[in-house]
Amino acid sequence: MPSFFITVVQLFFAIFMYAMGTLFFGLALIPALALVFRAWSLSLGWPGLGRLFILGLSLSAGYFLFGFTLILLVGLFRTVLRIRLKEGLHPMYSLEALKWGFISSLYLMIHYTFIDFILLTPFANLLFRLLGARLGKNGQFNSKFVFDASLLEIGDHAVIGGGAIINGHIVERGMLRLKKVKIGKNVTIGSHATIMPGCEIGDGATIGASAVLMRNAKVGEKEIWFGLPAENIRQRHHSLEKSNPEKEDHPDAQGSP
Repeated sequence: MPSFFITVVQLFFAIFMYAMGTLFFGLALIPALALVFRAWSLSLGWPGLGRLFILGLSLSAGYFLFGFTLILLVGLFRTVLRIRLKEGLHPMYSLEALKWGFISSLYLMIHYTFIDFILLTPFANLLFRLLGARLGKNGQFNSKFVFDASLLEIGDHAVIGGGAIINGHIVERGMLRLKKVKIGKNVTIGSHATIMPGCEIGDGATIGASAVLMRNAKVGEKEIWFGLPAENIRQRHHSLEKSNPEKEDHPDAQGSP
């Protein structure tokens, strides 16, 4: 594909997403601004310090109102249009890749403005459900680096540790590869671990802190994986034992004749 055409496509897509961001932010700000204006009007005639205090409270409450409104707008928009990512290998400038870029950009609006305030709350689960994730009961999200939600399946009581990265996409040689990530029940994903596309993690398994689970890795039930790349700790220990043959008895260790 000619480089000029690629640049033009990128430019128009960026402008389109700026317009979408303006629209979503503008709509999400309406309840917040209404609250601020109402508080300002009701405080007419109050002493200056009291009026500033009311204004400060309304601005703070308005920020949270903006954040929750933005979550609902983005989630309802995706749900109504039934935007779901399709597994497979797609050219970077295909309709499927543009759809991935579009839904990813919508999520990034929340990612950069509000998501930190809802981690480890039921609102995080609501957000990812609205974005298409299939979640079990009582899951805990302590990371905002959970991408491609419509390719994500998580079982009951799973814990996603702080800063963990879960990705349903990877770019290889100019192609976009999309594949589901499946996480079972009672799984713990350690702090700053990375889960790549196509990974399947069995019930009760643990992925250690900062581990990198490579693409299409299969983790069995109750297994513990650590390292970069992540490996089953039991298999790794067994391999180390095999690579270090038993030492012959030293003569000094023998009993005296």
